[in-house]
Amino acid sequence: MLANQVKPAQENVKNAVEIQQWLVNYLAELLEVETKKIDITRSFDEYGLNSSDAIYLTGELEEWLGAELEPTLVYEYSTIKELAEYLD
Repeated sequence: MLANQVKPAQENVKNAVEIQQWLVNYLAELLEVETKKIDITRSFDEYGLNSSDAIYLTGELEEWLGAELEPTLVYEYSTIKELAEYLD
């Protein structure tokens, strides 16, 4: 196989914008609000996410990204913007 034919190790890599959009959609669905009501700079706590919600969100995000994530990420990176930038 030639060097220019080598496939990247991760074909399912997501960028910060895609991750932000996924998180906005997820949170909007969870809260039963329109996506335009979700502010990416507002903390997850302000949206009323409890620990169970945070763990479930992390699990769903893990599945979507195809990568293992620490369940505490939502607390370490407390906004959609911060979490997406970290995961980018």
